[in-house]
Amino acid sequence: MKTLNIFTQQEDATPQGRADFLLASGVTRTCEIDGITQAKTPKNIPLIPTLDGEYIVNEKVFSHEELLQTLGGVPSPALITRAVHNLNPFSSIELLDLGLEVKPQNAYLHSFGINPSSCIATGADIDAKEIFRKGMTFGKNYELKGNHLILGQSIPAGTITAAASCLALGYACKNDFSLGFANEPSSVQAETVRQAIRLTNQKMSNFEKLSIVSDNMLLFCAGFLLEASRRFHVVLAGGTQMAACLLIADKLREDVLMQLKSENITLATTSWVVNDSSSDIKHLLSLLSYTPHAVYTDFSFANTEIEILKKYDEGEAKEGVGAGASLAYGLTNGLNNKQILNEIEILIYSI
Repeated sequence: MKTLNIFTQQEDATPQGRADFLLASGVTRTCEIDGITQAKTPKNIPLIPTLDGEYIVNEKVFSHEELLQTLGGVPSPALITRAVHNLNPFSSIELLDLGLEVKPQNAYLHSFGINPSSCIATGADIDAKEIFRKGMTFGKNYELKGNHLILGQSIPAGTITAAASCLALGYACKNDFSLGFANEPSSVQAETVRQAIRLTNQKMSNFEKLSIVSDNMLLFCAGFLLEASRRFHVVLAGGTQMAACLLIADKLREDVLMQLKSENITLATTSWVVNDSSSDIKHLLSLLSYTPHAVYTDFSFANTEIEILKKYDEGEAKEGVGAGASLAYGLTNGLNNKQILNEIEILIYSI
């Protein structure tokens, strides 16, 4: 297992030391469009971020019988993040409620008075400037416990809102977004993005556009990033959604007259995202006004005894719940593919 730079393909790493782990969680009603996700139980899709949060904190869930799966039976990447935590604990795990339908139990939860956002096909109906400012305030005041911070996300259908957000801001990224799973219903997703973009016009400000096409996670994390990176190193844990967060922050810094301390930011994802033929995270990141530090870790399930996990290597699931950054964190702290794989298998057997 290696961590490699997305641009150079040379060996690289995330920062040394222990990391705080924050999971930015929320619901966009976009996830309720018929056929837009591949969750095994569509009616429970808004529960996904709640269960992901409960699991990485407690190693079990309380708000449902079990972690939710894809139609193919692949379990949440929360398993990967929790496995790394078991082997080399984060300095803390805390959750951000950025519009959850159900509050996670038995977890340290930061609440900001944010409700789930509406479906972007008819307008997200959020105050983008307010959410962004709330992120900035939290980034300015967050007390770091470890040496740096890992910021992950769990928001079903968030790739759709990420694509719409970046397109509305004028980025040339139509074909750059991973759709989250193999055999994706691209026509449903593409039409949803088109409907959202039609609700905007060139006379609107960036914040006005994002109030229609974005989600709370992207806006809050973009604001958080601007302030937090001035104080400590932030590892954005995710693929194209976190790349979108960087692009939003890069665009909005001009609106709020702030500089982005890019040397204090790393994006860390999985090889499943980097090798995904339906997306191009490298091109997405190249649209930034600077060259970001971006890495991926080539963890594999090739040697697992649990056949369903091999679907990760086949592209059934690619990223989420901080999996990519957690793998890089584990490697930086001396873990290897076999150790992490064995721990994930133990977790599977204990579910």
